Amino acid sequence: MSKTKDGGSVAINMGEPNHHEQLELFPIPSPCIGYCETDNKGYCLGCFRSREERFQWLKYNPTQQREVIRLCRQRKYRRLLATKHETAAPAPDEMPTLPLFDDE
Repeated sequence: MSKTKDGGSVAINMGEPNHHEQLELFPIPSPCIGYCETDNKGYCLGCFRSREERFQWLKYNPTQQREVIRLCRQRKYRRLLATKHETAAPAPDEMPTLPLFDDE
């Protein structure tokens, strides 16, 4: 408890941090890497942001910017998994054939 000028008491909450909004000392940098091309769903192939996320970045508060970055990481991970599954097993007609005998 802390005393005010008029002698009243004011409760100060020192132990419980506010988890809803984090104080940002520095602005969160844009995830743009300078490779600006969109896929068929409208996401940038460089940073994985949607059109709206790219255009609204400077208007977003830090909490919204962190959420966009989280979504971008998720989209990138999903893209990598999809690419890995496409290249993991070649089609049967593309499989290399090995010689059965060492006649050559």
